[in-house]
Amino acid sequence: MIAEVDQALSELVREIPGVPKDVDVVLDAPTKEWAARRNAPTVNLYLYDIREDLRRRERGFTETRDDRGIVISRAPGPRFFKLSYLVTAWTQRPEDEHRLLDGLLHALLPYDALPAELVGGTLADTGRPVSLTIALPPPEDRAFADVWSSLGGELKPSLDVVVTVPTSTGVVFRAGPPVTAGVTAEFGDLADDAFVEETIGARAGRTDRG
Repeated sequence: MIAEVDQALSELVREIPGVPKDVDVVLDAPTKEWAARRNAPTVNLYLYDIREDLRRRERGFTETRDDRGIVISRAPGPRFFKLSYLVTAWTQRPEDEHRLLDGLLHALLPYDALPAELVGGTLADTGRPVSLTIALPPPEDRAFADVWSSLGGELKPSLDVVVTVPTSTGVVFRAGPPVTAGVTAEFGDLADDAFVEETIGARAGRTDRG
């Protein structure tokens, strides 16, 4: 899943009109050491956080049916995982970096999800869109300054791109064989005539003694 999102997002960025063809698109951690070794204009897509979106966890099961419409298995709904990327531009001049970020922002804004042609493999297993958001405020328990501090680098303008991937749990419950015969019931007499007569006589005797 993660490698497929890396590839899809990298391809999407490479095809953006605002990104020159000679710009490298990489997934490295933008540390001080990495920045010192960089020698070409670069867009960095750094995956810094992976977490489940608990608000989208579904209840119940989805059913799989055969050609006759008979349920053959049940599975819990997919889980949704948010992959957060710190997107930065690296050039020789801050002005060029800002222009590159501006091109990325405007090019990615129209996308609510990864384009269908980039969604394949396990990303397509659930048949649901792989949603994408850009430049939303970070959660309260996370700040971008903390990310840069962890990397040992200086704070730099960036875009926060979050890709939310529906992922199958892999748990499948096979359904039992369908019932093919109808339900039948047989009813017999609860008592024969002799039993009825004996019961009536016993009751009559108790009445006489009373």
